[in-house]
Amino acid sequence: MPTARIFQRPKNAMQSGKYRTSQWQLEFEPAEAKKPDPLTGWAGSGDTREQVRLFFPTQEAAIAYCEAQGFDYELIPAPPRTLKLQAYADNFR
Repeated sequence: MPTARIFQRPKNAMQSGKYRTSQWQLEFEPAEAKKPDPLTGWAGSGDTREQVRLFFPTQEAAIAYCEAQGFDYELIPAPPRTLKLQAYADNFR
């Protein structure tokens, strides 16, 4: 039985916007360890579930999908968002 991880998408570290951070993402735990390919040396495995990522609008929708499909799931809560309120004038003090 595959185990799924459900978590809220993090904010992109390269940009200041919060696009798609309200979505919840479902990923499967890897079933086997990665091993280097003898020809190219790239790491890979025969587990195709590792490539699957599903997106849901709410946490409840992701949980309902796992329960309907019979998947075990682990819910990773979103870290609290803290605002750093700072005025431009604080740069010159």
